[in-house]
Amino acid sequence: MDPFTFQTTPNVLFEAGAVRKLAPVVSGLGASRAMLVTDRGVREAGLTRDAETGLAQAGIALTVFEDVAADPPSHVVETAVARAREAGVELVLAIGGGSALDTAKLVAYLARNDESLDAIYGVGLATGARLPLVLVPTTAGTGSEVTPIAIVTTPSAEKKGVVSPRLLPDWAVLDPELTLGLPPAVTAATGIDAMVHAIEAYTSRHRKNPLSDQLARQALALLAGSLRTACRNGRDLDARANMLLGSMLAGMAFANAPVAAVHALAYPIGALFHVPHGLSNALVLTGVVRFNLPQAQSLYAELAPILDPAAAGLAPDEAATRFLKALESLSRDCEVPASLAEVGITAGDLDRLAEDAMKQTRLLVNNPREVTYDDARSIYEGALS
Repeated sequence: MDPFTFQTTPNVLFEAGAVRKLAPVVSGLGASRAMLVTDRGVREAGLTRDAETGLAQAGIALTVFEDVAADPPSHVVETAVARAREAGVELVLAIGGGSALDTAKLVAYLARNDESLDAIYGVGLATGARLPLVLVPTTAGTGSEVTPIAIVTTPSAEKKGVVSPRLLPDWAVLDPELTLGLPPAVTAATGIDAMVHAIEAYTSRHRKNPLSDQLARQALALLAGSLRTACRNGRDLDARANMLLGSMLAGMAFANAPVAAVHALAYPIGALFHVPHGLSNALVLTGVVRFNLPQAQSLYAELAPILDPAAAGLAPDEAATRFLKALESLSRDCEVPASLAEVGITAGDLDRLAEDAMKQTRLLVNNPREVTYDDARSIYEGALS
């Protein structure tokens, strides 16, 4: 067996109503001054109310940063860092989607160091200490609460990543009650995003390992088994819990067996057209899977029975085809937009998309099949209509 390293968040609290237990978690980390990183929509929806009340009752001074934006721009991250330094915060807490969690990771690191954000883009460049960090997801998609990755949008609209074990939080607190209000479209896109994490971890060309494989399979089973229900009935707590747990397990998987071409092609869609990350992934997923079939057929065949029990025992080529069809069916059933045209992308945009996708070398190197510029453009073209 090949050697491997596996790292993840050391503490996980998974429970309906877990957000009401944040004060003891924060106090247990020795903090009396904390920063809450969130966005206005999450706060106005009341999702931070119990946490804020509990922290106040515990005597913890709270600085609230609620200006997080989707695909967090670098200037937003830098503003939050400056605010944290000025307030002398001792811990960073995030409640929100992946953008809030990614922002909080960088705030916790940079508020403790004199480094600039530009200096830590890349893999393993953030090596200093950070403030204690607690992450609470409000969507079942990114798995950011258990990944050592934060994605930032630069002033040139390029997505860059900071990848370092220092970004893994002290606690991931998962409360499925916080996801009950997600609308069907967000539920579908974030759910498929989490499925992409599991699929790409399982087929990753680098650092694929037995632990990630098992987590990816379990994640895919939870997500595929509950996504339709969660989209039809957003108040189904069991389905929401399965989605949230599946998202976290997929996050653990891809944090250690990294994602590949789906994400590489999705990032330019989000950066250039402000399409939510989960939807960007969904729009190119089946095209990338179809492209990868010559090299990844056996791996897709192994995953196929999780999505379609009738695929069990079939020849690898038939099972892999059923896997692809099951993904297409799931997207249709959950009413995910079926084409790039539906999010405003035209044929004239494909060259720029392909050019930017090819900059994602950190991700493309993990794909089971090498992707050229022409390949990327062809996948985008296939997803256009």
